[in-house]
Amino acid sequence: MAIILAKMKNYSIHKTPLQVQTELAERLRKIRKEKKISQSELASKSGVSLGSIKRFEHTGEIALASLLKLAHLFDKLDDFDAVFKPDDNLKEIEKLFK
Repeated sequence: MAIILAKMKNYSIHKTPLQVQTELAERLRKIRKEKKISQSELASKSGVSLGSIKRFEHTGEIALASLLKLAHLFDKLDDFDAVFKPDDNLKEIEKLFK
């Protein structure tokens, strides 16, 4: 039974934190390579250490401040505006049931 439940987790409609980390790292690597920027150049331009960039691209792990610096460099900082933002649609639905 435990094996079945463990396998079912792989079929969730929701992403896991590890999946999100991996996808973000892959996206950064893709953008970096499209712009023909080395990891060293990215470190220099962003103020994020080379070790952090290598670790992020390899494991998906990075400090939030470093991730925001990288997002800023690639003009993607606004993409974080929706994180933890209240869902206005949910508030409207809740009003219907009061």
